[in-house]
Amino acid sequence: MGDAVDRNANHALRQRFDEVYGQYQRLRSGLDELRSTLDELRVTERSADGRVTATVGARGELIAVELDPGIYQSRDAAALSRTITETVRRATAGAVAATQDLVAGYLPAGAGPAEFLRTGDFGTLLARADAALGGGR
Repeated sequence: MGDAVDRNANHALRQRFDEVYGQYQRLRSGLDELRSTLDELRVTERSADGRVTATVGARGELIAVELDPGIYQSRDAAALSRTITETVRRATAGAVAATQDLVAGYLPAGAGPAEFLRTGDFGTLLARADAALGGGR
């Protein structure tokens, strides 16, 4: 009976290993595609008045700000500054959301890194890592 139990346990472990390894292979094979997609990702937002356009990349880095010439008719520098800042902020938020969606498609559901990308909660990510390594507090 001991041999049968060992075979069953080994079979279950082997199935789990194959499943995890398959997830790893899918993740690894998609990384080049993901990197290329993220390199090309651009999010553009336009201000409510249409005079400011901001474009950012996948990491939220500012790529371009375009100002309509009509913007110079107003002499309110503070208002222009707020408009530029808000437009860049919205473009960055859009880039973050698009990046999260893309990356989440390559990670197993419920994976710590996917959850971190969604929430930005670094403490939870570290706690999960500590628990997995047996060093949870």
